[in-house]
Amino acid sequence: MIQPVILSGGSGTRLWPLSREQMPKQFLRLTSSESLLQQTLARLKGLSAQPPILMGHHAHRFLMAEQLRESGLSGTLVLEPEGRNTAPAIACAALLARQTGEDPLLLVLPADHVIGDLAAFTQSVSCAEPLAAQGYLVTFGVVPTYPETGYGYIACGSPLGAGHQVSSFIEKPNAARAQHLLEEGNTLWNSGMFLLQASTYLSQLERLQPAMLAACQKAVDEAHGDLDFLRLGEDAFCSSPAESIDYAVMEHCDCAAVVPLDAQWSDIGSFDALWATQTPDNAGNVVSGDGMLTNTQRSLVIAKHRLVATLGVEDLIVVETSDSVLVAHRNQAQQVKQLVVSLTQAGRREPHTAPFVHRPWGSFQAMDSGERYQVKHITVKPGGRLSLQRHHHRAEHWVVVNGTAQVTVDERTFLVSENQSTYIPIGALHRLENPGKIPLELIEVQSGSYLGEDDIERLDDVYARRSDE
Repeated sequence: MIQPVILSGGSGTRLWPLSREQMPKQFLRLTSSESLLQQTLARLKGLSAQPPILMGHHAHRFLMAEQLRESGLSGTLVLEPEGRNTAPAIACAALLARQTGEDPLLLVLPADHVIGDLAAFTQSVSCAEPLAAQGYLVTFGVVPTYPETGYGYIACGSPLGAGHQVSSFIEKPNAARAQHLLEEGNTLWNSGMFLLQASTYLSQLERLQPAMLAACQKAVDEAHGDLDFLRLGEDAFCSSPAESIDYAVMEHCDCAAVVPLDAQWSDIGSFDALWATQTPDNAGNVVSGDGMLTNTQRSLVIAKHRLVATLGVEDLIVVETSDSVLVAHRNQAQQVKQLVVSLTQAGRREPHTAPFVHRPWGSFQAMDSGERYQVKHITVKPGGRLSLQRHHHRAEHWVVVNGTAQVTVDERTFLVSENQSTYIPIGALHRLENPGKIPLELIEVQSGSYLGEDDIERLDDVYARRSDE
């Protein structure tokens, strides 16, 4: 029995400004009309597998739930209070899977990969099943097509069924080393995908990382339901060492195996990798959005909100969002992560907050802001209901542009229709609902001395959120 485990806790900082802390890359629609998470879920339909276990950060729980619902699949949504890397996440998934009395094969898949050849992916999983059932911890090694410096490599040892024993794991190489590994022909890219029996992984973890296993066991024992989610015990999980499965287990066990995967795989780990997944024009350019390129070659241009024009340039990455613009040489694509670190250290909000913010009731998008005002475009889904709340530092004006709003202000509840407006004074209890069958859209103008999202005192919320969510 295969139990898929989808790891959805990554941050994707190398794809800033598209990917943000609030909206990391696994939830973005980068290569198709589906997000990377939804593409990962769709990949499971070719397998005979149980409903997936999704492991993700609690701050993204409503995003995970909405995209799971849109995919048409069911699954268990497990919330991590903070990121502790892959080894603890997989341990908790293995412990939860064992609670049914079964001992399934865990198919561990990061939520942010692209695979173009689904038949080849399914075939590789089938080839790995006998090895995993025999007690091997199987990783999938991608057949390399060029000397990539952004991936780790796996050196193949003795033949083993449809794969090989793992001879060694190789850290991300420099360009010369990567070229040598490609020419050598005995190494594979480390994909970060695994097939392993739950009991085998837990026994290896007990031998190699007993403190981690103990912390994860306690976190699972203390897990509790929250609406449709399962929250791991916070203190216990946060006490676990933060390690990847490679460092914690795979590099130190004698049962590591690798099965080749030749399935048009990419982890979309950089803008250069994103460029490589697309079909360029005759000049080698990939354009998304409103781009006008003249005398431009081998460049990636992503325009989200306005025209982006280039003239007489080559090998550039240009990414435009409503609040940020990135311009970089393609050979610097892997350094975007360090740029995000620098922005964070400088106290900038752009690495964290996203212009478009998802909420369980709908979404909002920042349109303009100044010293004492902020303008948002708010969309409330049919049946959506914001919390009963008050603000201590701002007043709000709501102008309905589509649909009908049901508004509560203190003791009054009334309807506001298209082209009508209402005013929420500072300190007033208020709530916004969409009682209709179409999305409710309104423009909100905030004014006051402080306009942060944490100026919310919630008195009632059907989604059980904290004030800062």
